[in-house]
Amino acid sequence: METYADLIECEDVLLFANAAITSTGQREFHSTAGDQRLSLDFLHRYIQGNYPDLYAATLALDINDHNAALIIANLLSGAEGDGGLIARRLDRMSPPRVYRLFQRLRGAGVNNRRTRALIRDWLAGRPDLAFDAVKYRTQLKSAVRHAHLRLPGELGDFLFAPFSRARYDTPLLEAWRRAHYDKSALYELPYTVAEGFAARHGISRAVFLERIAPQLTRLERLRLAESAQAGGLDTEADLAAMPLVRLASYVLSLRADVRTRRRAELVGALRAAAARAAGARAGTWGSVAAVLDDSFSSFGSPVKRRRPLAVALACHFLLEALAGDYRGRWLSLRTDPLQARPSGPTPLGQRVIDALEHRPGLLVIVSDGWDNAPPGLAGEVLRVWRRKLDLAGEVGIVHVNPVYDAGQFDVRRLSPMVPTVGIRDAEDLPALVELARFAEGRAGLGDLRAYLEDRAAAR
Repeated sequence: METYADLIECEDVLLFANAAITSTGQREFHSTAGDQRLSLDFLHRYIQGNYPDLYAATLALDINDHNAALIIANLLSGAEGDGGLIARRLDRMSPPRVYRLFQRLRGAGVNNRRTRALIRDWLAGRPDLAFDAVKYRTQLKSAVRHAHLRLPGELGDFLFAPFSRARYDTPLLEAWRRAHYDKSALYELPYTVAEGFAARHGISRAVFLERIAPQLTRLERLRLAESAQAGGLDTEADLAAMPLVRLASYVLSLRADVRTRRRAELVGALRAAAARAAGARAGTWGSVAAVLDDSFSSFGSPVKRRRPLAVALACHFLLEALAGDYRGRWLSLRTDPLQARPSGPTPLGQRVIDALEHRPGLLVIVSDGWDNAPPGLAGEVLRVWRRKLDLAGEVGIVHVNPVYDAGQFDVRRLSPMVPTVGIRDAEDLPALVELARFAEGRAGLGDLRAYLEDRAAAR
C-alpha cells in the first residue's frame, strides 16, 4: 500500500526529472537565465537533501548533460552515489562537458580519493589522449594536476613544457609543433585548433575550409554548411547521420527558399534520422495524432534559438515513423512541416479538439504549455474529454514539454487530467511516454524505484 509520503516522494522525483531533462540554466522565452539557474539550484538541493539515493539514480534517466554534471559534482562533494553509474554517465557526456566538470571540481576544492580515481579512469579510457592534449590542452592539464597524475611518454612534456623537445614521435603532437612555422602542418590538426593557426598565418577562409575538410567532424560540417557550400564541401551525407533535434535545428535555420530548393534532401535526411531513432518500434504504435506548437513562443530565446520548435519538428517525423497511422496538426494550421516557423498565438484547445475528433489510440501534445487563445481552453477540453467522453481512457494522451518553467519548478502543465513530462531530445520520446505512466498515477514509488534500477543496470 502506497503511503501519502510515498506519493509525495514519487511526485518530487518526477518533478526533478522534468527539470533535469529540459532546463540547461539558460534563458527561455518566459524566464531569464538567472531565474532558470536559481530554480534549478533549489531543486538539486531539495532532492539531494531529501532523497539522496533517488537523486543519484536519476543519472540513469535521459537527463541533459548540464544537470548530469551538476548531479555528479554534488555526489562527488559528498559520499553518495554509485561510482559505476557516475563513470558510465561520464562516458556518455561530450568531452568538453566532462573537462568543464573537472575544472568545476578543482575550483570547488573537491579532491577526494573517489574524485581522483574517476578522473584517472576516465582519462585512461579516452581513445586518443594525444588528440585531447592538442584540442583540450588547458583543460587536460588542469585535470592532470587536480588528480595528481603523471602522463607517460611525450604527453607530460607536451602539456607542461611543449617546446622542450625538438621533435615529437606522436604525429599529432609533432603537427602542432610544426604548425607554429609550417602552414601545411596545420591541416593535420583538429579544426578548432587549426583555425587559430590559420588566422596567425593569414590564410584566407575559403582556402582554409577547402583544405581542412577531411578533418571536420559531422557537427562541424553542419555548423559550417552554408559557408562550406561556397568552398565546395558536400554535407548531404552528414545530415542523415545527425541526431533528430540537431538536424531539425539546422533545417529551421535555413531560409524558406533554401528549404524549398533542398526539400527532397532535407525531408529524406529527417525521415532517415527518424527511422534510425524508431528502430524496431517503427510502425508499431498504431493510430497516433500529434498537436505541434509553432506559436511565437516556440522561438525560445537568443541562446536557445528555435529550440522548442526544433523539438516539435523532430517529434513530428519520429511519430510519423513510429505510428501505423499518423496525423500531425500544427497550431498555425500549416500543412508543410518543413516550412515551420515561430508565429502567432497558442490555440492549443482548438487543435486538441481537432486531433481527438478521429479518436486516435495515442495523442501526443508537443508544446511549452502556454495556452492563450483563449487561455485555459486546452485544459478544459482535456477535462471534459477524460470525465465525460472517454471514461474508459481508450485514447492515451501525453503532453511533452521542451521548456522548463522556472517559476513553477517544473514544466508547465495543461491539465491534471493528462500526464506532462519534459523532453529535450526527440529520441527520448518512447521512454518519456513510458515514464508518463508514473506522472499519471498508474504506477507508484515502488515501480518508479524499480524502473530507475532497471535503467541503471541497462546503462
